[in-house]
Amino acid sequence: MTRPSPAVGYNHASPMDQGVAPMARKNELKEKFWDVLANERTVMLACTGVYPRPMTAMVENGRGPVWFFTAGHNDLAQACARRVQQGLLVMASRDHALFATVGGALRQDNDPAVIDRLWNPFVAAWYSGKDDPELRLLRFEPDAGELWENGSSLLAGAKMLLGIDPKRAYKDKVAKVKLGR
Repeated sequence: MTRPSPAVGYNHASPMDQGVAPMARKNELKEKFWDVLANERTVMLACTGVYPRPMTAMVENGRGPVWFFTAGHNDLAQACARRVQQGLLVMASRDHALFATVGGALRQDNDPAVIDRLWNPFVAAWYSGKDDPELRLLRFEPDAGELWENGSSLLAGAKMLLGIDPKRAYKDKVAKVKLGR
């Protein structure tokens, strides 16, 4: 089967191949990521060999590490008990204005001082206390990721109807970023 030749002037590359957002825009997207993560807190978390599952993220001081309370029988806790794992955090803001996929190191870190700092009534509801033998604290050290601002809107649709290439406007809404320290 032969492929039709591309239309003149049409670029078939994905928005990520069009170039990356300027540094100021990357920093803005990173700030949005940390704000959404700190305020909304629900993510999908996975590691090597463990399927993603919904988890509640806790961030201190607006930056990583990202902390997760879980139980010892949870597959993530079991995988991280043996060694540090390659983790994957996937997030979509409630309003679907921001999406993120972030990789990094995931490990168990049952530091009593951190458990004390992060302990709150919502966490307490799941355990018999801070010394519950099932309690595990996972530490995710974000490294790099991709952030996307939602480019699907009525405005984007209107631009398409007017013959304006939506990919040009979208390229500043996508960024490969470094989130680690």
